[in-house]
Amino acid sequence: MTILDTIIERKKEEVEASRLKVSVEELKNSGFFGRKNISLKESTKSRSGIIAEFKRQSPSKGIINDHVSPLEVVSAYEKFEASGISILTDKDFFGGSSEDILNVRNHINIPILRKDFMIDEYQFYEAKSIGADVILLIASCLSPAQVEEFTDLSHELGLEVLLEIHTEEELKHYNSKVDLVGINNRNLKDFKVDLQHSVQLKNLLPKETVSVAESGIYSIKDFNYLKEKGFDGFLMGEYFMKNKNPGKAFEEFISVQKSNFES
Repeated sequence: MTILDTIIERKKEEVEASRLKVSVEELKNSGFFGRKNISLKESTKSRSGIIAEFKRQSPSKGIINDHVSPLEVVSAYEKFEASGISILTDKDFFGGSSEDILNVRNHINIPILRKDFMIDEYQFYEAKSIGADVILLIASCLSPAQVEEFTDLSHELGLEVLLEIHTEEELKHYNSKVDLVGINNRNLKDFKVDLQHSVQLKNLLPKETVSVAESGIYSIKDFNYLKEKGFDGFLMGEYFMKNKNPGKAFEEFISVQKSNFES
């Protein structure tokens, strides 16, 4: 059993427990349910293109940074021109929670991606109720039919969809309804990183696809390489979160990137 299999099995238990605590009808009573979505698809075309992530820990890296405030970090991300924010809400493996989104939603005006392992309709209502703008669908966790079904549900709820793929086989999960396609540079089964593999996959997508490079971007060089290869967005978390002050690390990254671009 892979780590991904383990996560999914635990996620099924977690969703059932949440459903018993709070019903879908109760989720619909959230003040955020009628809120207008902020488009990540549009936002990636402006500002820096970076979807900056708040992540305390991961199965591959262990504790990354569990001493900083979500609000402090994401406010800095917004200030220095992140196109969007990604927040991990998985508790057991990534140390996150829905509260992390709830606690920042009213303080920032850029899109929030709820990054979790979405396997059940309940989670989409939950995402809307906490103020998320975008949800992540991971191809390796779902069938192509589920991707289409969950995309339709997301759009009904006013949420955008970021579909994540890693292999050529997973391209069959793509459909024209999804808003963005993320190509994970890190294989979720063994956690190895390969930027060139991601570029090859991107070139197999329709040209009009809004593409996002995810994970394993460890330097300005990596960022510039992927940007030159035509990626529209860049989901980056560990690069910033491993610093004592992630917001400052993001500011410095943007400053260097801008100076490189101008020169």
